[in-house]
Amino acid sequence: MAIPSENDPSSPTNRREQTFPHLNEEMAARLVKYGVEEVVPAGTVLFRRGDRRIDYFFVIDGCIEIYDIGEDGHPNVFTVHGPNQFTGEVDLFSERQIMVNGRTGSDTRLVRVDPSSFRKLVSGEPDIGEIIMRAFILRRVGLIQSGQGGVTLAGSAHAADTVRLRSFLIRNGYPYRLLDTDIDEDARHLIDGFGLHPSECPVVIMPDRRVMRCPTTSELADELGITIVLDSDHVHDVAVIGAGPAGLAAAVYAASEGLDTLVLEALAPGGQAGTSSKIENYLGFPTGISGQALAGRAQVQAMKFGAHMAIARSVQGMDCSRHPYRLLLDDGTSVAARAVVVATGARYRKLDHVDYERFEGQGIHYAATAMEATLCAGEDVVVVGGGNSAGQAAVFLARTVAHVHILVRGDGLAATMSDYLVQRIAQSPRITLHTRCQIDHLDGDAYLREVGWKCVDGTQTRIKAGSLFVMIGAEPNTAWLDGCLDLDRKGFVLTGRDADGYATPSPFATTLRGVFAVGDVRSGSIKRVASSVGEGSVVVQAIHRFLSPSPV
Repeated sequence: MAIPSENDPSSPTNRREQTFPHLNEEMAARLVKYGVEEVVPAGTVLFRRGDRRIDYFFVIDGCIEIYDIGEDGHPNVFTVHGPNQFTGEVDLFSERQIMVNGRTGSDTRLVRVDPSSFRKLVSGEPDIGEIIMRAFILRRVGLIQSGQGGVTLAGSAHAADTVRLRSFLIRNGYPYRLLDTDIDEDARHLIDGFGLHPSECPVVIMPDRRVMRCPTTSELADELGITIVLDSDHVHDVAVIGAGPAGLAAAVYAASEGLDTLVLEALAPGGQAGTSSKIENYLGFPTGISGQALAGRAQVQAMKFGAHMAIARSVQGMDCSRHPYRLLLDDGTSVAARAVVVATGARYRKLDHVDYERFEGQGIHYAATAMEATLCAGEDVVVVGGGNSAGQAAVFLARTVAHVHILVRGDGLAATMSDYLVQRIAQSPRITLHTRCQIDHLDGDAYLREVGWKCVDGTQTRIKAGSLFVMIGAEPNTAWLDGCLDLDRKGFVLTGRDADGYATPSPFATTLRGVFAVGDVRSGSIKRVASSVGEGSVVVQAIHRFLSPSPV
């Protein structure tokens, strides 16, 4: 992954003073009160890749070098922090394994701030905290853009497993470098050098040259330290299941109000919204924001307030026969919580077609991000769906593909899509809307090559297309509840009534006391990012009332 151009205004290179700021003397004087001053000899390693919960370091005199290990096995120093500068990036707020190493470059006088005191610093000194937060986010962007501290992913860019692993790394903000074995001669030499056969790809090559052959998503998350260690004996105040907009909002507000908050997310922050190329009707972002960027900021915000983020940990079931409730995880462990927020959202439905599974992940996609846009650049593509996600996908893809064909079963888009998207689609010469049509043909070899559809007027169309974007309807992620809560006939969680049918104090309360549902998973919810965020923030008041009921 190349370092962005000097002409890119969003590049950390062009925001160096914000990425690596110098605190003034007055700020420095306040900061040192939160830590312990030390004099450390040159060459002392302060933290290593793979460490968790490391300290924050502020340099008074001397310097701290940040480095990774190059392919030759020697340290590659890429950042040096001098006087009045500080170490760290967003992993300092989490319990994830860090990706880089740090050592003193000379005899150095520094201030060491432990994780607990660091959180007090960020919240107690808001002006310093703002500088730190901005720097940490920009530093992570820099690592992603340069690939420093990351891994190498080698395999066919169009293969389902390569797409799966690449999407996981991107959505979790983990630096990586892609070597496409279909077109990159260096990638093929690398595979040969490791004694691998192409059938073993994709492979993930770690910084220490260890190779993971087509790992599962959870195996990769564990190896990279993206997952956190959970204590099954500890009882959290609240567990939020799902890190979409609703879940992240609940986590931010719960943690900021002092609740011991755990977030459990099966894949990556953002949910369906995290796959949106640009959300333009969300309050406060007049130029729009990508779903991934919004989710990433919300995740950091939640962690800043102390929420524990357990990514790549899927909830398989809930023991609702006793309180505190116990959540059963996919790795065989469990966690306990006094209150539970169900924010598992919904997933797009699949098309009913005989060859559908054959091309799933190998031409059929459920998201239209920069990664998918790269895979189908210059080609015709087909988008199925009439909602905002489908509209955003079509408009985004039209910038790089040859042509976008939108298929809907209805008479148009006005009833299901925001007007601003309807107008853009109508005005774009690269987008054609096909109404009252359905997919009836998929064909290809290892990958999708041809898509066809039939319309109610009897016309049939076949086009050469290697990418089909399916964004139809929604199925709730509620199978794991297994009878604990009442659901509607479609499987969405019923709220606002207790088990006896009486109205509950909160519209987000379920039929099980202390369990709440917010966002797309809730029956009758409005499927919009803003409403999901609103529900996630408001539900915290009900959680407080449940955990600390007022005396009668």
